[in-house]
Amino acid sequence: MRTRSIPGDDGSPAPPPAAPPAAEGRAFDAVLCDLDNVVRFYDTAPLAALERAAGLPEGATTDIAYAPEVDLPLLLGRTTPDAWVAAIAAGLAERVGADRAHALGRALADAPFRADEEVVALLRRARTHVPLVIVTNATPRLDADLALLGLSDLADAVVSSAVEQVAKPDPAIYRIAAARAGVPPSRCLFVDDRQENVDAATALGMTGVLYREPDDLRRALGPCAREERRAATAPGATDATVAGVGDGTVAGATDGAAGGAPDGAARFAGRGR
Repeated sequence: MRTRSIPGDDGSPAPPPAAPPAAEGRAFDAVLCDLDNVVRFYDTAPLAALERAAGLPEGATTDIAYAPEVDLPLLLGRTTPDAWVAAIAAGLAERVGADRAHALGRALADAPFRADEEVVALLRRARTHVPLVIVTNATPRLDADLALLGLSDLADAVVSSAVEQVAKPDPAIYRIAAARAGVPPSRCLFVDDRQENVDAATALGMTGVLYREPDDLRRALGPCAREERRAATAPGATDATVAGVGDGTVAGATDGAAGGAPDGAARFAGRGR
């Protein structure tokens, strides 16, 4: 379901299409899904190697990069990825020198990423039943990132913090996503790897899923994890690694590191957003 307006006979925009009728026993009529650490995973091994060479503990760069005062302006579209790298470098320069600090910031911004094919397949199947909206705290280059992954067509709509200028867990971004799906918040299934984001969704009446592995998503989707006949064949070029561009809870979630990372690639770690 798309929210693109179609002019009516009188020239005025037609209202958004009605949500599909609720299936008996199903608690949702739309899926709202996070991107990073659910669909997309970053390879932080090159950054970790640079940190070791600089005598820094692993994670020192992200500690600075994801501090709200550094990260939030980028996620709200108020600064550029290059300015974000400069802010990271400024925070590290006293410890490792200006040149090495800039290299660390750039390594984080350019970290390669890939999509989890199993999750992509589940979401494509779900979309044959109900609207799918990606809801993500993202940089202004999100569209380019999705294109690199071959996922520009994954969802009916993409709600990006950099475009909307509001970020999770602000309730406003959830309401925007529900409106794009064309259903009330109480009929939305929300999937995210961060507890605070899930809590914000459930506070609005959504069904929340704290994501740790694909089985969490599969269980939450239930029959929607199976493809319907009306589904169109969709491209699935999601297995290639590409260079980065700076960029209630359902039972069954488990504690620990995100389990949805692609097989054999534990180094594809989640970012701190």
